[in-house]
Amino acid sequence: MVSEVQAAQDELIEEFRFFDNWMDRYQYLIDLGRRLPALSELELIDENKIKGCQAQVWFVADEKDGKLTFRAISDAAIVSGLIAMLLRIYSGRRPQDILDTPPNFVTALQLEQHLSPTRSNGLSSMLEAIRHFATQALQAA
Repeated sequence: MVSEVQAAQDELIEEFRFFDNWMDRYQYLIDLGRRLPALSELELIDENKIKGCQAQVWFVADEKDGKLTFRAISDAAIVSGLIAMLLRIYSGRRPQDILDTPPNFVTALQLEQHLSPTRSNGLSSMLEAIRHFATQALQAA
Protein backbone atom coordinates (compact mmCIF):
# COMPACT_ATOMS: atom_id res chain seq x y z
CA MET A 1 0.00 0.00 0.00
CA VAL A 2 1.29 3.44 -0.94
CA SER A 3 1.47 5.90 1.96
CA GLU A 4 -0.42 9.20 1.79
CA VAL A 5 2.94 10.98 1.67
CA GLN A 6 4.10 8.94 -1.33
CA ALA A 7 0.75 9.39 -3.09
CA ALA A 8 1.02 13.18 -2.65
CA GLN A 9 4.58 13.11 -4.03
CA ASP A 10 3.47 11.05 -7.04
CA GLU A 11 0.62 13.47 -7.74
CA LEU A 12 2.97 16.46 -7.61
CA ILE A 13 5.51 14.78 -9.90
CA GLU A 14 2.71 14.05 -12.38
CA GLU A 15 1.58 17.70 -12.31
CA PHE A 16 5.09 18.92 -13.10
CA ARG A 17 5.22 16.65 -16.16
CA PHE A 18 2.71 18.99 -17.82
CA PHE A 19 5.36 21.71 -18.06
CA ASP A 20 7.80 21.58 -20.97
CA ASN A 21 10.51 23.76 -19.45
CA TRP A 22 11.81 25.11 -16.18
CA MET A 23 10.59 28.65 -16.76
CA ASP A 24 7.03 27.29 -16.72
CA ARG A 25 7.82 25.20 -13.64
CA TYR A 26 9.21 28.24 -11.82
CA GLN A 27 6.06 30.19 -12.69
CA TYR A 28 3.94 27.32 -11.37
CA LEU A 29 5.97 27.30 -8.14
CA ILE A 30 5.49 31.05 -7.74
CA ASP A 31 1.73 30.65 -8.33
CA LEU A 32 1.55 27.89 -5.69
CA GLY A 33 3.39 30.11 -3.23
CA ARG A 34 1.02 33.03 -3.77
CA ARG A 35 -1.83 30.89 -2.43
CA LEU A 36 -0.21 30.27 0.96
CA PRO A 37 -2.25 31.68 3.82
CA ALA A 38 -0.48 34.27 5.93
CA LEU A 39 0.77 33.48 9.40
CA SER A 40 -0.28 35.67 12.30
CA GLU A 41 2.10 38.29 13.70
CA LEU A 42 2.44 36.11 16.81
CA GLU A 43 3.80 33.27 14.65
CA LEU A 44 6.36 35.40 12.81
CA ILE A 45 8.93 34.97 15.57
CA ASP A 46 12.52 33.78 15.63
CA GLU A 47 11.69 30.42 17.22
CA ASN A 48 9.53 29.60 14.16
CA LYS A 49 12.24 30.59 11.67
CA ILE A 50 14.02 27.87 9.72
CA LYS A 51 17.77 28.12 10.01
CA GLY A 52 19.74 27.48 6.84
CA CYS A 53 17.46 29.36 4.48
CA GLN A 54 18.74 32.52 2.79
CA ALA A 55 15.16 33.77 2.51
CA GLN A 56 13.17 34.23 5.67
CA VAL A 57 11.01 31.17 6.32
CA TRP A 58 8.65 30.69 9.24
CA PHE A 59 7.37 27.17 9.86
CA VAL A 60 4.68 26.18 12.38
CA ALA A 61 3.63 22.61 13.20
CA ASP A 62 0.55 21.48 15.09
CA GLU A 63 -0.38 17.94 16.07
CA LYS A 64 -3.99 16.84 16.27
CA ASP A 65 -5.53 13.37 16.21
CA GLY A 66 -2.19 11.77 15.46
CA LYS A 67 -1.50 13.92 12.40
CA LEU A 68 0.82 16.86 11.85
CA THR A 69 -0.43 20.03 10.23
CA PHE A 70 2.13 22.46 8.90
CA ARG A 71 1.74 26.12 8.09
CA ALA A 72 4.56 28.20 6.69
CA ILE A 73 5.41 31.35 4.77
CA SER A 74 8.45 33.00 3.22
CA ASP A 75 9.39 36.45 2.02
CA ALA A 76 10.66 34.98 -1.30
CA ALA A 77 8.39 33.91 -4.18
CA ILE A 78 10.07 30.67 -5.29
CA VAL A 79 10.73 29.61 -1.70
CA SER A 80 7.03 30.16 -0.98
CA GLY A 81 6.30 27.81 -3.88
CA LEU A 82 8.63 25.19 -2.41
CA ILE A 83 6.81 25.60 0.91
CA ALA A 84 3.46 25.09 -0.84
CA MET A 85 4.80 21.83 -2.32
CA LEU A 86 6.05 20.64 1.06
CA LEU A 87 2.76 21.46 2.78
CA ARG A 88 0.85 19.59 0.12
CA ILE A 89 3.02 16.51 0.59
CA TYR A 90 3.46 16.51 4.37
CA SER A 91 0.69 18.48 6.06
CA GLY A 92 -2.15 16.43 7.52
CA ARG A 93 -0.03 13.25 7.59
CA ARG A 94 0.93 10.85 10.34
CA PRO A 95 4.45 11.38 11.73
CA GLN A 96 5.49 7.79 11.00
CA ASP A 97 4.43 8.15 7.33
CA ILE A 98 6.54 11.30 7.07
CA LEU A 99 9.58 9.54 8.50
CA ASP A 100 9.06 6.33 6.50
CA THR A 101 8.74 8.03 3.09
CA PRO A 102 11.89 9.48 1.52
CA PRO A 103 11.46 12.80 -0.33
CA ASN A 104 11.69 11.22 -3.81
CA PHE A 105 10.05 14.23 -5.42
CA VAL A 106 13.29 16.24 -5.01
CA THR A 107 15.15 13.93 -7.38
CA ALA A 108 12.16 13.18 -9.63
CA LEU A 109 11.58 16.90 -10.26
CA GLN A 110 15.34 17.53 -10.62
CA LEU A 111 15.14 20.28 -8.03
CA GLU A 112 18.85 20.02 -7.12
CA GLN A 113 19.81 20.84 -10.72
CA HIS A 114 17.36 23.70 -11.15
CA LEU A 115 17.43 25.50 -7.82
CA SER A 116 20.24 27.79 -6.78
CA PRO A 117 22.53 26.30 -4.09
CA THR A 118 21.01 28.58 -1.44
CA ARG A 119 17.44 27.56 -2.36
CA SER A 120 18.49 23.92 -2.43
CA ASN A 121 19.99 24.32 1.06
CA GLY A 122 16.77 25.99 2.19
CA LEU A 123 14.70 23.11 0.83
CA SER A 124 16.93 20.64 2.69
CA SER A 125 16.55 22.69 5.88
CA MET A 126 12.76 22.70 5.53
CA LEU A 127 12.69 18.93 4.92
CA GLU A 128 14.90 18.47 7.96
CA ALA A 129 12.52 20.61 10.04
CA ILE A 130 9.52 18.53 8.91
CA ARG A 131 11.32 15.31 9.88
CA HIS A 132 12.28 16.89 13.22
CA PHE A 133 8.64 17.81 13.95
CA ALA A 134 7.59 14.26 13.03
CA THR A 135 10.25 12.74 15.31
CA GLN A 136 9.19 15.01 18.18
CA ALA A 137 5.52 14.08 17.69
CA LEU A 138 6.35 10.36 17.81
CA GLN A 139 8.46 10.79 20.93
CA ALA A 140 5.68 12.74 22.65
CA ALA A 141 3.06 10.08 21.79
